[in-house]
Amino acid sequence: MKKAVKRARIAISVLIAAFHFAPIYILIMVSLKRANDFSSRWLPPAYLDLSNYMEVLIDGSLLRAFGNTIIITLSASVLVLLLGGICAYPVARIRGRLSTIITNIVLAVMMIPSLSVIVPLYTQMLSLGAINTYWGIILVLTAYNLPMSVFLFSNFIRNIPEELDEAAALDGCRDTRIFFSVIMPQLQPVVASVLILTGVKIWNDYKYALYFLQDNHKETITLYISKFFSDFSVDMNQAAAAAFLAIIPVCAVFLFLQKYFITGLSEGSVK
Repeated sequence: MKKAVKRARIAISVLIAAFHFAPIYILIMVSLKRANDFSSRWLPPAYLDLSNYMEVLIDGSLLRAFGNTIIITLSASVLVLLLGGICAYPVARIRGRLSTIITNIVLAVMMIPSLSVIVPLYTQMLSLGAINTYWGIILVLTAYNLPMSVFLFSNFIRNIPEELDEAAALDGCRDTRIFFSVIMPQLQPVVASVLILTGVKIWNDYKYALYFLQDNHKETITLYISKFFSDFSVDMNQAAAAAFLAIIPVCAVFLFLQKYFITGLSEGSVK
């Protein structure tokens, strides 16, 4: 009976993995085919053709889009980590009704659809001269991803004994020193979780980049890929090649941080 259950679990796991890998498989197959190849997207090509990858790389716009995306993703992710941890520390240490109210507000903000605030947000950013600027889109993406960071950090910090804070305070440490010297070193698992969750969202962001980065020289990778689809033509093969190249950095970071990600997500999201 136990062997049958184990085999069933393995079979279900394989099916789930295959279901999630299927789009990536199709993406790779399409990226390796010529534009005049109308064979099934499930079938691998009978030839090896890397022209789609060469085209998107030689053009130069893809590398520029990669550079813009890296700058925006790294800057916004660092701000989300730093501000999220600093804001979460007092929330986690506050006792009583105030902590519950703040946590509920953070959760409520997370539930707001991002596109519902795009018009007033665009108006405000336009008045600040933040359209087509790195700092403008970084500020917007940081604010959008900050609530989830505060939520995960605060729940994780609640599991850290307050006796450590009290011991550091007796040694003469102020709150800032306590956070950076005592609390921050213990946040590695949840830091990895926040970095992956927010980093992937920022890397894949399209809606905010579409409104706030209208300059071609500031376009991100998602805006670059969208150029292959228009009302008059669709270049599915080059779009697939560019999309496959775009997911490689994200997958590499996840594989590097996955052991911390699982620990941090389980301990930081559920008290």
